[in-house]
Amino acid sequence: MCEEYTTRSDIEPPGARPAGASCPCRPAEVREAVARAVSERCRALHRPCDTDALEDALLVASELTTNAILHGGGVTDFQVDVSGPGVRLSVSDRSDDLPVALPPTDRQGRRRPGGHGWPIVCRLSRDIRVSDLPAGGKCITAVVPLV
Repeated sequence: MCEEYTTRSDIEPPGARPAGASCPCRPAEVREAVARAVSERCRALHRPCDTDALEDALLVASELTTNAILHGGGVTDFQVDVSGPGVRLSVSDRSDDLPVALPPTDRQGRRRPGGHGWPIVCRLSRDIRVSDLPAGGKCITAVVPLV
């Protein structure tokens, strides 16, 4: 099934993964991978984790994954890298479409269900990059501050 998590300490192209390797593919698996990576980093630095910052990172990871599933044809890759004062989350999917924030109401003035994921990602992330992948699809990378 999906591996527990992957940390990146060296620079590699977004969406890169060794042949045959799997990735967390559901929001719960991605949240678990992020929590584990951040917790291991905090233990290695011998300091407590900022629980509010961790919750922000978990929410961003969950929203990126959910959006890839709902709008991007599924998660094709996931990376988490905890370095410096933040956690870098990269989620790849099959769609070339850029994420968009929808108005809260449709043309008839009726409230839309959902539509909050991308604004949440934008609000909680320090840096967001959307990259086209060579074989098609995209990778969204967001850096969430941990301090």
